[in-house]
Amino acid sequence: MGQSIGRWIRGAALLPVALTAGVLAYAQEDDVATRLAALEETVNSSASAYVDNSYLFLIGGIIVMFMAAGFCMLEAGLVRSKNAAMQSTKNVLLYAVAGLMFWVVGYNMAYPGTTILNGLLGVTPGPWSGGDLSVMSEAGYAPASDWFFQMVFVATAASIVSGTVAERVKIWPFLIFTAVLTAVIYPIVVSWEWGGGYLDSAWAFSDFAGSTLVHSVGGWAALVGAIIIGPRTGKYIGNVVHPMPGSNIPLAALGTFILWFGWFGFNGASQLAAGTVADINSVAQIFANTNMAAVGGTLFAMVTTAVLYKGKVDATMVFNGALAGLVSITAEPLTPTMGQAVLIGGVGGVLAVLTVPLLDKFKIDDVVGAIPVHLVCGIWGTIIVAATHGGAIMPNEAGDPSFVGQAVGVGLTAVFVVAASTVVWLVLKFTMGVRCSLEAEEMGLDKAEIGLEAYPEFSRG
Repeated sequence: MGQSIGRWIRGAALLPVALTAGVLAYAQEDDVATRLAALEETVNSSASAYVDNSYLFLIGGIIVMFMAAGFCMLEAGLVRSKNAAMQSTKNVLLYAVAGLMFWVVGYNMAYPGTTILNGLLGVTPGPWSGGDLSVMSEAGYAPASDWFFQMVFVATAASIVSGTVAERVKIWPFLIFTAVLTAVIYPIVVSWEWGGGYLDSAWAFSDFAGSTLVHSVGGWAALVGAIIIGPRTGKYIGNVVHPMPGSNIPLAALGTFILWFGWFGFNGASQLAAGTVADINSVAQIFANTNMAAVGGTLFAMVTTAVLYKGKVDATMVFNGALAGLVSITAEPLTPTMGQAVLIGGVGGVLAVLTVPLLDKFKIDDVVGAIPVHLVCGIWGTIIVAATHGGAIMPNEAGDPSFVGQAVGVGLTAVFVVAASTVVWLVLKFTMGVRCSLEAEEMGLDKAEIGLEAYPEFSRG
């Protein structure tokens, strides 16, 4: 009896200890569970942002890829009917050539591991090798999603050249020029800013989605091509300009709307992230500003043509006014207010209209008006970036874009692209020839170059 009572007493004495140990064990388990839950939440959040960012690239890339159809329809509508099939074929082929060359060498030149010559040249040659499919990239998005998004941009630069030199360039030399442009010329310029090269590091140059890096690169290459190849036969006789109307204005209008639509992917996905509230809000604002710049370009171009042509509103000028507004806002579609976006796009629309007769004065034949839209408005849009970032004249310690820094970027791009394009066009001219014969031009390149007419029942000059 005494022993039983003793055991009960000892058990009662140990009960608080046991309870305390149990509580501590439970607390430790609860703490571990909390930590695991927090870790899982962090991983899930990171994975969610990774997926969102990758989807932004992929969906944006798909939309930008559709711009190839926009360029195709715009150009096919603005050339004469006897060249529409040729123009359509060129646009499909140039997209394929651009994709191949950007994979083979272009991407690794645009985004090199290292650079030389003070950031002027990347030194990572060879094809892009892809990423590890089993892990999340440290960049915060799927590697191939970025490659795809960057690839569709390069095709845009090539499309700009295609429209300018239409109706007189032979298909094979054009495709060879496209290969060099997309493999070397465009990627080198891109590396200076988006690849962290010279313009980015030395001048705080800023070009959000490519007013200079994409559009003016294509514009400068197109300008050189137009000068070296020469105008279409009969376009300029003495000081008289003979208009050569396009064959299908509704088709050109469709192309304009497709391009307008595609620009939301072009600018919006250039935010490069959609995994946070701030990022997705920025993407939405970019969409809004992009749209309003196109609105401004369209309306300002309409008014300008009405003033210049005694009340007549030129459809092609209106179409190009929309595109001019879009190019103008591309260098910085986030920081402007919506009112500023309308004004930036509107000035672009006016510049595009005024540049057309200036090119005619110098007998530079641009079939679709790509030089006014992509080159002139690309320059305008790049320079005005400084105004929406505080208006600094010179680069400062804060790294804000400045007017001088932006001008240096425009100037360096001009010098390099003009020099490189001149060499390539001249080599092609003196080897295989770039311009079709007079007979082929009069017949139309549909028959002469590809042997297939776009409108066989309704062919006309």
